[in-house]
Amino acid sequence: MPQSAKCLLIGSTEIYSGKSATVLGLSHQLQQKGLDIAYGKPLGTCFSASGGTLVEEDVQFIAHSLNLPKNRVAATILALDEVNVQRRWRGEDNTNYRQLLKQQYLQVSQGDLVLLEGPGDLTQGSLFDLSLLQVAETLDAAVLLVTRYNSLLSTGALLSAKRYVGDRLVGVVINDIPSEQLEIVDAQLCPFLEKQDIPVLATLPKSDLLRSVSVGELVNQLKAEVLCRRDRLDLMVESLAIGAMNVNAAVKYFRKRRNMAVVTGGDRVEIQQAALETSTQCLILTGQLPPPAFILSRAEELEIPILSVDLDTLTTVEIIDRTFGQVRVHEPIKVHCIHQLMAENFDIDRLLSKLGLTHRGTLA
Repeated sequence: MPQSAKCLLIGSTEIYSGKSATVLGLSHQLQQKGLDIAYGKPLGTCFSASGGTLVEEDVQFIAHSLNLPKNRVAATILALDEVNVQRRWRGEDNTNYRQLLKQQYLQVSQGDLVLLEGPGDLTQGSLFDLSLLQVAETLDAAVLLVTRYNSLLSTGALLSAKRYVGDRLVGVVINDIPSEQLEIVDAQLCPFLEKQDIPVLATLPKSDLLRSVSVGELVNQLKAEVLCRRDRLDLMVESLAIGAMNVNAAVKYFRKRRNMAVVTGGDRVEIQQAALETSTQCLILTGQLPPPAFILSRAEELEIPILSVDLDTLTTVEIIDRTFGQVRVHEPIKVHCIHQLMAENFDIDRLLSKLGLTHRGTLA
């Protein structure tokens, strides 16, 4: 890549660690510092049709959020799906993806910094010579790693990642730290990692909002029928409650939770009623039994969508759990939250120093 543009690759130690959120927050800070940035995601994972062409949804969303012109957005060169994997296995795809990568990203390499979103983990994309390290070597990129904090045992993953990435590692972001663990992370884990030559550029607290999903996303994943308040599918669900107990126990249980989706049988009218009077964002009814008119009327009044699913309770809960685990950041309220979290916790000046850039986007 030309010397005029630095390249920073955002990777992660495991899937769904918060790469896209980090890219969003970091890009916003870089733009505020006056840098001219470009963005790309070489390996695509989630495509949708737009204007007759397939677009990578994360790329489209981030480019739009950052107001990037087309010439500052690099094309995604490969969809990482089973069809392409099998074509590669059978020898039907002999593309030199590293060469293609160079060609694509040369087109956006003017400006100050090209931000690339890496594969899901350290090895994803290896079949196509597009693993994190292969992309970094091909484009001579620095690497910023995002890791989700699970426990103090997360240290091992970061030490292994450091050995794998080597001197290209400019820092790590430790994400999703429970509030009660923040003190030990900052006081003990971070100093230890710094001694191992692993710069910690951010420790981000766990956010229920960022882990939330919209009611609309639950409708899509469950293939649910919306019985009322289709206009409120933008409501955000932070927790899941199952209404399988007696009504007195349910009321106590519901009152301890906030912004929840309640899954219960279509015949459990008293549970439905209790859910509507607590912090419920949507009611999900199983068994294909319609609720009585007074429940629908009360839900309309409280602006709480009611969904009906052609699934049993266990399957419904499994799908919702999986949706929480694969949460995305495409809602404006989440973008605002990410900007705030990163502004408060990410050491942007230290990153710029490591990349050899000043605030104005000129070489240091």
